[in-house]
Amino acid sequence: MNVAIIGASGYTGLELIKILINHPKFNISYIANSSGEMNVQDLHPSLKNVINMDVNLANAQDVAKVADLAFLALPHKTAMAFAKELLSLGIKVVDLSADYRLSLENYEKHYCEHGDKENIKDAVYGLPEYFKEDIKKAKLIANPGCYPTASLLALLPFIDYIETENPIFIDAKSGVSGAGKNPSDTTHYCQINDNVHAYNPFKHRHMPEIQEKVKILKGKELAINFVPHLLPLTRGMLVSVYATLKDDIDVNEVLNNAYKDCEFIRLRDKPVDVKSVAGTNFCDLFVTKNGKALFVSSAIDNLLRGASSQAVVNANILCGYEEYEGIPKIAYVP
Repeated sequence: MNVAIIGASGYTGLELIKILINHPKFNISYIANSSGEMNVQDLHPSLKNVINMDVNLANAQDVAKVADLAFLALPHKTAMAFAKELLSLGIKVVDLSADYRLSLENYEKHYCEHGDKENIKDAVYGLPEYFKEDIKKAKLIANPGCYPTASLLALLPFIDYIETENPIFIDAKSGVSGAGKNPSDTTHYCQINDNVHAYNPFKHRHMPEIQEKVKILKGKELAINFVPHLLPLTRGMLVSVYATLKDDIDVNEVLNNAYKDCEFIRLRDKPVDVKSVAGTNFCDLFVTKNGKALFVSSAIDNLLRGASSQAVVNANILCGYEEYEGIPKIAYVP
């Protein structure tokens, strides 16, 4: 199947290219950004002698001539405009932005006015372990955020076993690539090197995304307190979930039962680390308890499982391929 990558300039766009170059079923037929008129090797010098393709000025009509599916690695608000036109042309879309992840009400409360109200209701949330059957029938996939991916995979198996009246705390830490390619005061080398800090505690846009999906999947409105931190790492994400159990349960058995048939979940008997998942689509999980105090930890590559490789897994499922086809499994170790 011919596929397009729109928004190739950023980190997630680059990761999509790297994955799809070697994919056994997908062929990159179109690459675009907001300017065009260059070769992909000039856009990303790391791809020299790897792929030789022009980068186009993004145009939905041109995509429809050469591709059947498009990956949108674009900022929110920009993505919905492209998705709306692509869908009208019969092109399937996997959107890596936030534009279709939330209900219309929650989206407009936390982002901006939505410009594609017609399609938002038909978007399927692309967390394969929980929405696979819906993904198979979709035309528009809303690829989850990196923080919600790691948080939901850790939290969801235990929703029925925790005291939902008590607050749940999610302590999340991400590498700097999660902030995107454009530099800022907080991501400047002199600021983040040898440093770590929390940002937007209890106010981050991914908190309502986590809460909404818990309600959809488990029917419960939870008091989730989400605090993200920025680490001086290039890639990687570590999420720690703290909650209170109702009863004495075998927490490892719960986790194993939830994910025993899942291709990209690995259960660990020691606390997880980001190095072991960097460069892969795996989510590593660890759980333990102290009486009724529950601790669940997850590690992912924020650019891959938190964005680009999960997007390709969703495309695999959407197109009827095996979900593991072309998906990276070898970690960047050491």
